[in-house]
Amino acid sequence: METTETFESIVRAEFTPKSIYLNTASNGLLPARTVAALQEAALLRAEGRPLTSLYEDVEASRAAFARLTGVPATRVAAGASVAAHTGVIAASLPAGAEVLTAEDDFTSVLNPFHVRGDLKVRTVPLERIAESVRPGTALVAVSAAQSADGRIADLPALREAARAHGARTYVDFSQAAGWLPVAADAYDFTASVSFKWLLGPHGAAFLTVPEDFGGLTPLLAGWVAAERPWDSCYGPVAELAHSARRFDLTHALFTFAGLRRSLELIEELGSDAVHAHDTALADRFRAGLTDLGHEPVPAPGSAIVSVPGLGSRQPELSEAGIEVSDRAGNLRAAFHLYNTAADVDRLLEALSG
Repeated sequence: METTETFESIVRAEFTPKSIYLNTASNGLLPARTVAALQEAALLRAEGRPLTSLYEDVEASRAAFARLTGVPATRVAAGASVAAHTGVIAASLPAGAEVLTAEDDFTSVLNPFHVRGDLKVRTVPLERIAESVRPGTALVAVSAAQSADGRIADLPALREAARAHGARTYVDFSQAAGWLPVAADAYDFTASVSFKWLLGPHGAAFLTVPEDFGGLTPLLAGWVAAERPWDSCYGPVAELAHSARRFDLTHALFTFAGLRRSLELIEELGSDAVHAHDTALADRFRAGLTDLGHEPVPAPGSAIVSVPGLGSRQPELSEAGIEVSDRAGNLRAAFHLYNTAADVDRLLEALSG
């Protein structure tokens, strides 16, 4: 584990924000090493050099994500969006199957189940999702941390309820992977984008599946989903990959060139150290809000803090060099490794005016 001094020195070397950036729940900042990798990838294309290293970056990113989430790389598929991964899962369900979801969860986790038209999608408050699993529930789909307000699902209770009733589980870690320790092996399916807490560019999303693939059909499979991709460029794929790579989508090579370096940074700092750093700042902000007479949405242990009624102040805060989000009238602040106690205090000072 990194010491506090080493943690801070590594972060200072990688990030040079021009604002007080508290909006990682929208987009994470790119580390310097990631920017350098993106520039080198662009030069490869511009100068006509071989792109071999870019394909290596895809596999290195897959392996790094697998380590961060505690599963073998053979269970990780590399795609482009959570919505696409959700779509593959939705397509695997039989007509009439019940899918249990949380109210106002992120659209990419929900919509593919709704557009099927022949599934029974049941929606309950996040706090009741574990107790709402029942006989006949085929799948429970939920975000680990809610995008709108940072509330964390009771995943252990959900896992136990699903096991008791024979339901599969699908957890979106897009707002958690990178600050919240993830054990993807505890769920049937998980997904996560790369451009938030994992600090990568846009254009990549990971899917984890069981060893037996959980009954999924690789409906979106192209040549990269073959066991021997370069021998599978023409005609139907004769042999799908024996691993979760059968669910890969054509890779955004520049994205993975940068993402590889971003994931290296997360691993270098250590997930536990990042978690402790991020949540300490969020707790500091919650305490300061209470002193100011504001009550945030209850989300203990989350790196995301949402404050009802203050969303309208987002433009003036941006003008003052403080970047936060306005989500459904709430001010949303998201704390990550490049933020400091001074950032928290500056936001509290601005809100006190």
